[in-house]
Amino acid sequence: MGIGVSVFLLAVGAIFSFAVADHISGVDLTMVGYILMGAGALGLVLTMFLLSQRPRAARTTAVTEERRYIDEP
Repeated sequence: MGIGVSVFLLAVGAIFSFAVADHISGVDLTMVGYILMGAGALGLVLTMFLLSQRPRAARTTAVTEERRYIDEP
């Protein structure tokens, strides 16, 4: 998911849970907010875990070139 998307889901979920007082028939916005916050928190934890597993050393590739000169008789 990524850190940005996770933080966005946390923010939108918090807005739905704590700041919205409207009612939509058949939809509980507070529960939707909690679900979005849970998805954002889970995504943030998974992203941090996966980023910590990457190797920290830079990978370099060495390219060598070999030329052979043939002397003609």
